[in-house]
Amino acid sequence: MDVDTVLAAELRGLRLRRPEVAGAVLAGTDGLLISSDLPSTDATHLAALAAASFGLGNRVADTVRHGEFRESVVHTARGCVVTYPAGRHALLTVIAAAGTDLATLHPQAREVAHRAGSVFDRQRTTVVAGPLPDPHAPLAMRTPMATLPGRSPNAPRATGWRRPPI
Repeated sequence: MDVDTVLAAELRGLRLRRPEVAGAVLAGTDGLLISSDLPSTDATHLAALAAASFGLGNRVADTVRHGEFRESVVHTARGCVVTYPAGRHALLTVIAAAGTDLATLHPQAREVAHRAGSVFDRQRTTVVAGPLPDPHAPLAMRTPMATLPGRSPNAPRATGWRRPPI
């Protein structure tokens, strides 16, 4: 099976095992959507919000020095949204209905996060786009516009912007 099928099956399996789970999203820690099992919510926006929630939660965990980040829970009037780290580069976000027993949800969701994160991390490390850049190489140099051929230094720039009529 390919990676996308495995990840989708993990998310769908969690929703099927736990009927109070409305859906789940697997997102990168950069906020990009990896996989989704959400019937109605915009998964792309939720992926970005999950990354922000993870960043904030991780920062709080570091600040108070109480160990590593485990999950972020947002309680709403109709349920909760829980974000778990999934491997080194991904996050699992679960949307659950009101009254969900989080004590039983957390272990199951963490197992899914662990499996999905492992699959994603393996896939990510095997797909390397060429050699890594040299961290000690100089930054690219910018050329001033006046030194480019075919452009006089005092020529007006064509920006496409025009002053609106008064």
